[in-house]
Amino acid sequence: MDTQKDGYETTEKGLGSLLEARFMSRRDFLKLSGISVIALTALNPFIARGGAGPLIIMEQAKGLVISEPTRCVGCRRCELACTEYNDGKAKPSIARIKVGRNMNFGPKGLYASQNGQGNWGNGLIIQDLCKQCPHPVPCADACPNDAIVVSPPTNARVVDKEKCIGCKMCQKACPWEMMVFDSDNNKATKCFLCKGSPKCVEACPAGALSYVNWVDLTREVPPRIAQVVVTSPEKGSSCNTCHKKR
Repeated sequence: MDTQKDGYETTEKGLGSLLEARFMSRRDFLKLSGISVIALTALNPFIARGGAGPLIIMEQAKGLVISEPTRCVGCRRCELACTEYNDGKAKPSIARIKVGRNMNFGPKGLYASQNGQGNWGNGLIIQDLCKQCPHPVPCADACPNDAIVVSPPTNARVVDKEKCIGCKMCQKACPWEMMVFDSDNNKATKCFLCKGSPKCVEACPAGALSYVNWVDLTREVPPRIAQVVVTSPEKGSSCNTCHKKR
């Protein structure tokens, strides 16, 4: 994993220039829009970034799990590895990686017909994974208890079970439906990269999953659902320093 560490260092060194390069475009966007910070965050977190890419304000995840659908054989060992390691039980329905829901019809669902993906279409099985979103993070912004927090050493966000009240607001906020709710303990959960050693990657017999340096995939992967993001006035006001009109 030496190349991975080198990549992380390169990414961190480049953050300064990234922020500087994208600050002006974001500021110009906000000048033109005239939208208040609360309306901005409630309307769409992607708009709040502005410019050609994300303005990284909060700590960003250092890595990301990506998939190669052409290699996936649909064995779903990744789902089992995820829940057995994180939850102590074999329960694919609460896995942080989603394969089973796309096996037959792909991410677009039944009406994709023979032109779609999945076993009943072109045979391509799509693995759904957490995008480790850059700021503003939809699931974290939607949580009324601030229960979704940065978790070292990967800096991925994790659900603090002590704070989570099981309201499911985070589930409604994720455009890719990657937030998971465990009815056994009435808590939400999400991918936190297994502290740097993702078990889904280790368990895949076909090499269809890889743990790589973080990249922004939120603009590349179409959302599964329309977002429902509700940001409280208290949270909205805390963003004024960065998102106020200039």
